[in-house]
Amino acid sequence: MMYLGVDCGTQSTKVVVFDTQKAAVIAQGESPHELIGGGNGRQEQHPKWWIQAFRDAFQNALSGGAFQAMDIDAVGVSGQQHGLVVLDDAGDVIRPAKLWCDTETAEQNAEIVAALGGTKGCIDTLGLAVATGYTASKLLWLKQNEPDDFAQVAHILLPHDYLNYWLTGEYVMEYGDASGTGFLDIRQRCWSDAVLATIDDPDRLRVMLPTLIEAQQAVGTVRSEVSLELGLRDDVLVSSGGGDNMMGAIGTGNIEQGVVTASLGTSGTLYAYSDQAPDIKHPLIAPFCSSSNGWLLLICTMNLTGTVNHYRDLFGWDLTQMLQAVERSPIGAQGLTLLPFLNGERVPALPNSSASLLGMNAENLTPDNIMRSALEGVTFGLRLGMDLLRGSGIDSQQLRLIGGGANSPLWRQMMADVMNCPVVCPTSTESAALGAAIQAHWCHLNQQGQFTSLKALCERFSTLNTDQAVSPNPDNVARYEQAYQRYRQQLLALYPESI
Repeated sequence: MMYLGVDCGTQSTKVVVFDTQKAAVIAQGESPHELIGGGNGRQEQHPKWWIQAFRDAFQNALSGGAFQAMDIDAVGVSGQQHGLVVLDDAGDVIRPAKLWCDTETAEQNAEIVAALGGTKGCIDTLGLAVATGYTASKLLWLKQNEPDDFAQVAHILLPHDYLNYWLTGEYVMEYGDASGTGFLDIRQRCWSDAVLATIDDPDRLRVMLPTLIEAQQAVGTVRSEVSLELGLRDDVLVSSGGGDNMMGAIGTGNIEQGVVTASLGTSGTLYAYSDQAPDIKHPLIAPFCSSSNGWLLLICTMNLTGTVNHYRDLFGWDLTQMLQAVERSPIGAQGLTLLPFLNGERVPALPNSSASLLGMNAENLTPDNIMRSALEGVTFGLRLGMDLLRGSGIDSQQLRLIGGGANSPLWRQMMADVMNCPVVCPTSTESAALGAAIQAHWCHLNQQGQFTSLKALCERFSTLNTDQAVSPNPDNVARYEQAYQRYRQQLLALYPESI
């Protein structure tokens, strides 16, 4: 059996072809996306770019000759979370999608939170605190700023749902990705009229939202037009799919308690599985539903590899030169601390903040120290998230590292030392796409009456690369702890209510 896993991210769409007999990815492809920026935090993409990127990535994978399109049994789609895709009653896209990293809607998010009774009211209503970047504030922004477009809206989808819609013609959403909209009560697993009422008539909005399905359910089969175009059979299933973090959890085998996955990508995420609806201890923790029919406690930082690369570009360094510079600088960067919030931040909760380089003097203000302070600064943001998860009872026996940053031995060791936790990387470098393929296999087996557990599939297919495993260095742990506490002190001095 062969399964196509698709990961539609911020920077590109990637596909993998997973062969269950070989228990391996046998082909993969990738195609980049453009990004529409602008003042006031705007970050958007045209959904048609995702479709074209999927076509191109699939053809790239197919050109290697390792498989034929007719071999594919099912497709699973992973997508960047929170993006707002609005369609008219003909199913056509009305405007570009506002993305997860769009902070233009901070004012509308504050309006929704206030209408629900503040942070406590949000948690009482939904089981989580609605954050800037969630889909809800994007819809209110559309109503207030583009009323003509808002009046045309007939369907509201997330990025992965839009790809599923293009593949099947069906309007559906699964609970994991849905819980990142801000519309879903994550404990009762249903749309919340209380939130919808802060935006518009709940009766009107409810019919715009798609049907909710369980993680193991199929969206449908691939449309005949798509089958003909891609060369697929006409019985190819499309699984529920999910958000990139939910699919990354499946791809890293993070479907039981005790494991934490960390993604070092454009954004930084930490997440851990729970088998019960969580009673969160801190509003910065997002207790989403998982795409494995449980829950996924998650924190997200908006500044990670993009911020690091911004500082690298200042000095005209390639990746090797950047890492050499970091190695030349001692832990703690001789007292330099970077609060790396170039794009605002979610954890800590600073959507309108800017970056600050603190502790400068004539001796420590060097390119090497600045570069190390950038890498440490974004890593300390993740450590802050790990502290929140641990404070909510999460057991962090092992940290499974994914994303582009996981390819760096230096960063892997830094993560182990800063988190004081063993680190290992999955065998597959494309965990979200692999998770989507595994979920598609699970869905396909269920459809055939072979009711296999997802746990059994993950134990077989979500393998780990023990050659890349690292343990904390006690001396480094102590030195990073001093630098991290300085980071926390300076963060609280500038933003007293940020954590």
